[in-house]
Amino acid sequence: MTLLRNVLVACVALEHLGFLVLEMFLFKSPAGRRIFRTTPEFAAEAAPLAANQGLYNGFLAAGLVWSLVAPEPLAAPLRLFFLACVLVAAVFGAATVSRRILLIQGLPAALALVLTLAA
Repeated sequence: MTLLRNVLVACVALEHLGFLVLEMFLFKSPAGRRIFRTTPEFAAEAAPLAANQGLYNGFLAAGLVWSLVAPEPLAAPLRLFFLACVLVAAVFGAATVSRRILLIQGLPAALALVLTLAA
């Protein structure tokens, strides 16, 4: 169960590193516009906001990676905190932007959180 939990936590961290890249560097690209369903004009204007959001996603990824490499007395609360942050962000994103966020971002975090709490 520990291995599965760590794999899920690593997947959530990698997902958020991907969000960092999309939001900070690819937001205005054709791929970024297709993923976020934006026009070139909107993407150009919103790029600074997306970059800021990408930076926060990087912080979530860093915290999750930290929880994987930290010694166990510290690792468990780190996992709980950063997975809970991801889950809250997913719920908020689903409520304010798109329900897809709950599946893409929230489901993996929720599964990792359940395994963390079960351990």
